[in-house]
Amino acid sequence: MRSYPANSPQAAGRLLALTIISDGNIAPSELTAMHGSRILEHVALEDHEFDAVLHDLCNDLGATARHGAVQIDADLIDCLLDEIDAADLRRKLLQAMWHLTDADGWLADSEAVLLNRAAIVWGAQSNFATGPRLKR
Repeated sequence: MRSYPANSPQAAGRLLALTIISDGNIAPSELTAMHGSRILEHVALEDHEFDAVLHDLCNDLGATARHGAVQIDADLIDCLLDEIDAADLRRKLLQAMWHLTDADGWLADSEAVLLNRAAIVWGAQSNFATGPRLKR
């Protein structure tokens, strides 16, 4: 899995992309919700740049597939979440991630896992304060 600089538009965009694909498909309603939320503007990512980040994420995950299945475990999620350490960006991204998962009217288990890990890793319960990360 490639890495991006901390708090970069690509790191933020990859979490949005992961949110969209975490249930196993790209729902048009989730893409519509993302563009309607203007979160890409907030993270300074153009539509074509988001498309490239989404494509790269799918390629990276595809390279780890075993027997045709992609597994996204908590360690990988945590690694991606760790690329965002700015409290305001964490807050905005988590809000957007909730909005995206709600867009199709169904919260898949995999989406719930991602949202839960983001809330824990980013310290949502302590107003996104930085500090030692809570472990699983």
